[in-house]
Order: sequence, then C-alpha cells, then structure tokens
Amino acid sequence: MISPEEIKQTLAKALPGSTIETQDLTGGGDHWQVIIVSPAFEGKGLLEQHRMVNEALKAAMDDQRIHALALKTFSPAQWEKLGS
Repeated sequence: MISPEEIKQTLAKALPGSTIETQDLTGGGDHWQVIIVSPAFEGKGLLEQHRMVNEALKAAMDDQRIHALALKTFSPAQWEKLGS
C-alpha cells in the first residue's frame, strides 16, 4: 500500500512544478488514478508523458505497492485548452 502523499511527493520530485491529484479507485490503496499537469510534458506526446510518470513510480509498482495506475497527463497548455 502507498499513500496519496507518497505518490504526490515522488511525482513532485521527478516532475517539479507539477499539479498532482490522486484518487484511490478501490479503497485498498493499490489502485490509483493520478491527474498530473506538468510543464515537463510540454511538447511531449501522451505515450512519453505516461512513460515519465511510470518511470517516477517504478519502485512502487515493482514492489506491488501500486498494482494499477490510471493516468491523465497534461501540459499546462493542454490543461488550459480544456478550460480547467
């Protein structure tokens, strides 16, 4: 099990300046949805954005503290276009 704070801290360290929201999808602490708006995603495709997040959380996924991860990633420009 991993805490939402640990996910946020890990991602904030790997992707400085990001806005990060987490949601425990099952209540068990191992299935997560993460929404990330990061300047590091600017000019990168969706696959590359997701790879960056997965790499940052690799240790937690390798030791099964994260079993499932649903990602929604956006650059600030993409997020702004959504009107969010």
